[in-house]
Amino acid sequence: MGTTKRQLREEFVARRAAMLADDRDAAAARLSAHMAATPFGLDEHATVAAYVPVGTEPGSVAMLDALANTGATVLLPVVPPGDPQPLDWVRYGGPSSLERRRWGLLEPTGPHLGTDAIGSASVIIVPALAVSRSGVRLGRGAGYYDRSIAGVSAELVAVVYDGELVDELPGDAYDVPMGWVVTPGGGCSEIETR
Repeated sequence: MGTTKRQLREEFVARRAAMLADDRDAAAARLSAHMAATPFGLDEHATVAAYVPVGTEPGSVAMLDALANTGATVLLPVVPPGDPQPLDWVRYGGPSSLERRRWGLLEPTGPHLGTDAIGSASVIIVPALAVSRSGVRLGRGAGYYDRSIAGVSAELVAVVYDGELVDELPGDAYDVPMGWVVTPGGGCSEIETR
């Protein structure tokens, strides 16, 4: 594959920016419905680590509410100050518990649970710019998620728009492969070739 990760990131970011707001909203509604019907059997005993979609990222806060409505505990990331390192985690307390912070991200308020809190999650919903059919995830490039999910035993689920599930992406040794992908049109699908 001759295209670099940087070039691919620029391409996928540009595609997202070109999407109509109505199309993004419709996709977000479908993603929320898919989260409500997740195949992971979430209940009051489960913990899910997720993220808050911002800007043109697929999904919405309604996606988090759908996960919380299963009864599961939902953890959200907080980006630590300084250079990229593992993410800290805070329990989601509803839309009013979110504040805009570093890089315009919406992050939860509340007690910080530490970087190890992700180890309690049975499912981790991971943001991505694209994911390949073999589970290679293209993130934003800073490595926060790869540092945070390396070595966890949870189901790893990438969330992308329909056109961002692709046949092939370049990968590196430190890239953590995804086991599942959720798209607005296709729902939640297991990646078979992991």
